[in-house]
Amino acid sequence: MDKIYKNSRFLKKGYTTGTCAAAAAYGAVYMLINGRELNTVSYTAPNGTELMLELLDIKREKTAVSCAVRKDSGDDPDVTDKMLIYGKAEFAEKGIEIEGGIGIGKVTRAGMDRPKGSYAINSAPLRAIEKSAEAACREAGYSGGIKITIYAPEGEDIAKKTLNPQLGIEGGISILGTTGIVEPMSTEAYRDTIRLEMNMLSLNSYHVIAVPGNYGREFALKMGLPDKNIVKVSNFIGTAIDCAAEKGFKGLVIIGQCGKLVKLGAGIMNTHSHEADGRMEVLCTAALKAGCNRDALIEITECKTTEEALDILEKTGLREKTIQMIMDNISFYVSRRAAVDTAVIMYSEKYGIIGKTKNADRLIEEIMKERV
Repeated sequence: MDKIYKNSRFLKKGYTTGTCAAAAAYGAVYMLINGRELNTVSYTAPNGTELMLELLDIKREKTAVSCAVRKDSGDDPDVTDKMLIYGKAEFAEKGIEIEGGIGIGKVTRAGMDRPKGSYAINSAPLRAIEKSAEAACREAGYSGGIKITIYAPEGEDIAKKTLNPQLGIEGGISILGTTGIVEPMSTEAYRDTIRLEMNMLSLNSYHVIAVPGNYGREFALKMGLPDKNIVKVSNFIGTAIDCAAEKGFKGLVIIGQCGKLVKLGAGIMNTHSHEADGRMEVLCTAALKAGCNRDALIEITECKTTEEALDILEKTGLREKTIQMIMDNISFYVSRRAAVDTAVIMYSEKYGIIGKTKNADRLIEEIMKERV
């Protein structure tokens, strides 16, 4: 597989569960129709990448053939890496019928890529599986029907380590992959998860609460906010703002610890340290405007955490004034990005809520009314 340069090193690409399923389906259909074994498959991923994939655990029955392709995530830390994705082909009356089997999750909520009650084989890989089966039939001159079952014996256990339970996908993994290729350390999968969660929430709520992670969620719950409105967005604050507008929410409240959200004061919408830092620079600039003395500013520049910097500002008596200046900047940058009414609440482990944008209390009140 190709490699990409990311985070100061070369990383190997991999291929998705969707690619595994499509290649396994081709192999199973080919062997069923032609009656002879096939050990490798030449497969073209949806993005045009050519792959040569090995077919494993081939089983031939009188009226069915099954085989597997081993998932390869490359250098991406994916819990589905190295698991076997199976395709089973059987003769049918007409057309191409595709369904899930053991280890493939079922969708239990509306708002997902697939309808409620269907197997969690997303639209793009579903089309790829169908195209693979059609190609195998066409090459063999076969015009009858084929039934394909995609399954993964380890799927139910592995799914517990994924976001599937949180998304309402029960009983196994999802078959995923728009391009068919896994890019190491890709952010697109997490962005897609944010979109899915917001889409499901938008079906019965007018407001969404975005938090970076578990700490932010716990803080929001301590504020008395409803868990059902909370979506974890990691570092992707800009994506959360865009998705909230895209899904038609009336309001978005972003709640997070100062170490992440202070970066919004410089217009940084992806708060991961690999993308940008700027925490102390934002704090120092605001503190300088607030009247902070030179010695304290130098101390702030040497801080490793924002909590340390807040303690220094507290000693100078300028913490509240400094944070208010930062919140004004955050309000400016967020409103420039957002096409939805958006508020930001920033907290500190030591000091609790340290800053709010002007519309925060109003949006919180609207969320609480909606809860009732």
